[in-house]
Amino acid sequence: MTQSIFSLANKIALVTGASKGLGFEVARGFWGAGATVLLNGRSQERLETAMSKISSSGERVAALPFDVSDDQAIHAAFDHIETTYGRLDIFVNNVGIRDRRSLQEFDDDEIDQMWRVNLRAPMLLAKKASKLMIEQGNGRIINMTSIAGFISNANDTVYTTMKGGLTALTRGLAADLGEHNINVNGIAPGYFATETNQYMVEKQFTWDWLKQRTSLKRWGNPEEIVGTAVYLASPASSYVTGQILVVDGGYLAHW
Repeated sequence: MTQSIFSLANKIALVTGASKGLGFEVARGFWGAGATVLLNGRSQERLETAMSKISSSGERVAALPFDVSDDQAIHAAFDHIETTYGRLDIFVNNVGIRDRRSLQEFDDDEIDQMWRVNLRAPMLLAKKASKLMIEQGNGRIINMTSIAGFISNANDTVYTTMKGGLTALTRGLAADLGEHNINVNGIAPGYFATETNQYMVEKQFTWDWLKQRTSLKRWGNPEEIVGTAVYLASPASSYVTGQILVVDGGYLAHW
């Protein structure tokens, strides 16, 4: 019973930004729990590399390359999902971009790009995913937010605003979609030692700072996001919706 409630067998899952980092780990975790996983990213080559790491035989894994800021590409991707698989059980809004500068340093086009990728795209993607889920009468949407959706720092206003909006989107969608048996939740990661954060991982002062600032006194390992993602995608969380689960080693709890 304990194992079965975490099973994703026979489920179809789409994870955006799945060629590396937390998105890749989530996709690999879903595959390990039995799901067929569709990996999104912009680079076919990187997606193929990621696929080979998940399954050497290519079983239950496929690449779905498209740019989430391209509306037509999104429509085409979901048409492909509907035609090829006939359903979508799990959708993870993971892709995002970060630019640590003050608001005054951004020009209008740069703000627009941050908005298109970090908030507008998740909204449009969730709309397309939920349409399929409404038709089938169930589904799970997981938004990868951030602790930046709760707190901020200097020179991070634009990103923090987008993540705060994604947190609000999670709750709004949960309210809208609950009657269709669709659970919508978010994961708010803290500091994880991903490829994107490698420049900070290599600096000793960042390690020293995290030892003081987090309860667990270390970086998160990327694979440590998997348990939370599988839980939210599985029957184990059937009565959980509209929630943001923080996975930060105690960063927000630690003073």
